[in-house]
Amino acid sequence: MEEKIIMLGNEALARGAYEAGVKVSSAYPGTPSTEISENLAKYNEVYTEWAPNEKVAVEVAAGASIAGVRSLACMKHVGLNVASDPLYTFSYTGVNGGSVIVVADDPGLASSQNEQDTRMIARSAHVPLIEPSDSQEAIDFIKFAYEISEKYDTPVILRTTTKLAHSQGIVKLSERIEVADKVYERSVPKFVMMPASAIGRHVAVEKREIALANDCSDFSINKVTYADTEIGFITSGIPYQYVKEVFPNASVLKLGMINPLPKKLIEEFVQKVKTVYVVEELEPVIEEQIKSWGLKVLGKDFFTKQGEYSAELLKNALLGKSDKVFEKEEVPNRPPILCPGCPHRSVFSVLSKLKIHASGDIGCYTLGAVAPLSVIDTTICMGASISALHGMEKAKGKDYVKNWVAVIGDSTFLHTGVNSLINLVYNKSTATVIILDNRTTGMTGHQDHAATGKTLKGEETYAIDLAELCKAIGVPSVKTIDAFDVKTLETEIKNSVLSDVLTVIIAKAPCALLKGQKFPYICKPIESNCVKCGMCLKIGCPALTKKEDGKIKIDQTMCNGCGLCKNYCKFNAIDRSER
Repeated sequence: MEEKIIMLGNEALARGAYEAGVKVSSAYPGTPSTEISENLAKYNEVYTEWAPNEKVAVEVAAGASIAGVRSLACMKHVGLNVASDPLYTFSYTGVNGGSVIVVADDPGLASSQNEQDTRMIARSAHVPLIEPSDSQEAIDFIKFAYEISEKYDTPVILRTTTKLAHSQGIVKLSERIEVADKVYERSVPKFVMMPASAIGRHVAVEKREIALANDCSDFSINKVTYADTEIGFITSGIPYQYVKEVFPNASVLKLGMINPLPKKLIEEFVQKVKTVYVVEELEPVIEEQIKSWGLKVLGKDFFTKQGEYSAELLKNALLGKSDKVFEKEEVPNRPPILCPGCPHRSVFSVLSKLKIHASGDIGCYTLGAVAPLSVIDTTICMGASISALHGMEKAKGKDYVKNWVAVIGDSTFLHTGVNSLINLVYNKSTATVIILDNRTTGMTGHQDHAATGKTLKGEETYAIDLAELCKAIGVPSVKTIDAFDVKTLETEIKNSVLSDVLTVIIAKAPCALLKGQKFPYICKPIESNCVKCGMCLKIGCPALTKKEDGKIKIDQTMCNGCGLCKNYCKFNAIDRSER
């Protein structure tokens, strides 16, 4: 008897990979994809790892595939940019053992810097892409993806989105399939992509795409339901759920295969249904291809290219009505904020005091852009904080960056910041780089990385010493400072931005949310000493508020005794003592 349980989409993708007989998985954490690898690590039959970045993850998956086993790489959509170099060539080489790349797009920007659409990258890279719409399909589709991969000699992208990744559904569990390893045979024309080989493989890719396009109209992952033929929808992924909710009696072509599109199936559907709408989040990838075939469909004239869709959006766009009961009520805004006791706040408070701008990076520390700290001036992509600051110096000279630093997290530094720092050493920069070392990959949920000393499976391993790494690549001045030692931080930052020597300051203190963190101290206000100056509030700690009389109040349920507020109180109005 098959077991039925409730699973998150990400959990189901991990289960599907396990059931498909995957043996090697590599990933870099990134919301909304992170939980796939965390759940897959629970299966001892699968080797799982955190890679330093997504490029490495795809290369590991490619290597495992070439060796003859089924492999997996997981990342969020912007991570695919980092992985594009191996992806485009992996498309040419094809596979030996099946290989799937799970990419989680983020419509609505829940935790990302852009809304790029992976379907467009799949088309450009000539890689087939499939997209499930619920947890059960997450299991079924990833298993199907491995069959496609091996049958058509290609890596396959499985696209998911935030809503699918983090929603739950009922799934049926099956036993793991033990797939025999494929025999590796040396083949320079297939696996060595020098120009002479690549020319031949490009032809092979084109033939593969034609075969897939001819066959995919018969794939089981594409489903047609004919009902009212006056109106019909072509859709895929999570938007399918909204279509079925709002238009239960309409005809629907639900696409599981997005690249290439099942042309024959689509032509047949459009011929049988009077008015056809294409419902797809983000770019009109499906709509534009269908229109290029001379078929009449409607789409982005009614629906936005921005954000997540919803049943409400479909109702408003096509029915012109809303069932919202509290349509005019405004939901209170609760902006994200650095946690109480966050070591980033301590560093940013010093930068704010010194009126120094920060070239920022991807991570929790982007929150330093908003009031009251307001020190982060740029955020582009992983590792860009260091490179961008270098560009500023070369554009405007040393004097311009005397009130600038670059800030980057420890995980992000190992991801792509190392390369940027090498560039500063090589090209004679005099900038100041602050590595915010909180001993984890914070924003995605506290995953380990190459400098924490733990693997994805929790095993002890060598922990890269960030200070020694910086020295090894030639940084002339490397200093490690307690992130909460604001006096030393202030002195060192002042000196380094004025010096003519490239400096790396490692501000070190663990994330307040790390498991096992102990907080031996607690801060309490001394009301009799408080002069209502508000200096302690400038650090933006959510545990601190003002009472009606203007004096400070500290929420004891939130305070973890970091003592940062006490450092900024000149009137001894805050006591820090043992709990």
